[in-house]
Amino acid sequence: MTAENARAGSAVPDASAVAAALQVARRAPSLHNSQPWRLIFDGKRLHLYSDPDRLLPMADPDGRQQVISCGALLHHIRTAFAANGWHTEVVRLPDPARPRYLAALAFRPWPDPPERIRNQARIIGRRYSDRLPMDAPDGWDALLPGVTEVARACEITLDDLPDSVRDRLAAASDQAAALRRYDKPYQSELRWWTGHFDISEGIPPTALATTAEAGRVPVRRDFPLAPGTTRRTTAEDRARLLSLSSSGDTPAQWLRTGEALSAVLLECTGAGLSTCPLTHITELPAARRVIAALIPGHLRPQVVVRVGSAPEPDPVPPTPRLPIEDILTITAE
Repeated sequence: MTAENARAGSAVPDASAVAAALQVARRAPSLHNSQPWRLIFDGKRLHLYSDPDRLLPMADPDGRQQVISCGALLHHIRTAFAANGWHTEVVRLPDPARPRYLAALAFRPWPDPPERIRNQARIIGRRYSDRLPMDAPDGWDALLPGVTEVARACEITLDDLPDSVRDRLAAASDQAAALRRYDKPYQSELRWWTGHFDISEGIPPTALATTAEAGRVPVRRDFPLAPGTTRRTTAEDRARLLSLSSSGDTPAQWLRTGEALSAVLLECTGAGLSTCPLTHITELPAARRVIAALIPGHLRPQVVVRVGSAPEPDPVPPTPRLPIEDILTITAE
């Protein structure tokens, strides 16, 4: 539908084309699957806003991770529109007086996008956060330059952290968990967003690890544990740990971090690898300082990503998403 709309010579996608692209793009990752975004289509441009009602005040009091989540959606949106024949031009943070107004997208037809972009849009539906133990990623040395480049294109630095620092990262992860363990408001917020069936937000039990599985992933957020039997018997997690860092700590750089995160996750998923973004380890200043000391330059770590190979086919039900009508408002006449 959307590609036909572009080929017909329309200057902008119609409302149905916008909804079709967002049906794909809404699969973007977000903190606790909170989906903290709202979009308005005025008939000419698509406007992206963060949603104040979906801010997680205990895990994310300054809204940094919310903006990163919206940046991931922004990259997913651009990918979905490109695959359907629309080039998007983005103005990021277009109005300083409205900090929740994160991006405005204008359109022009792009009837023959590269096949690589079409493939990326198809990959969106395959990506999920794999919280189970992983094997080392197959073909990683060949893939790393491309993964690094897609992050750099978003003005974000990607560092592949060496195995020699794994214990230090695990200690920082444990420290972050210990500081949160008796934080009742944080724990209450975490439980609210995890472990529920039949809702369109949050993390369902099928996406959580069991006690045995979680114990073999040293760098992880401590979620409520999943019921049931162990699904993956990998002896030890051997996923690579990547750091996505920016030169500063501004909303504009948080947004770009989210775009880079989306690009990296899709690149890895397209290569047949499993991924899991980790943000708990950058929520607290002490843990962020640990990561900053492990990477060159004076950079601000924003997200850590686990990348590995699932040792056996592990079909996971898609994590639920909010209906399109809950995230998109159409004001065009």
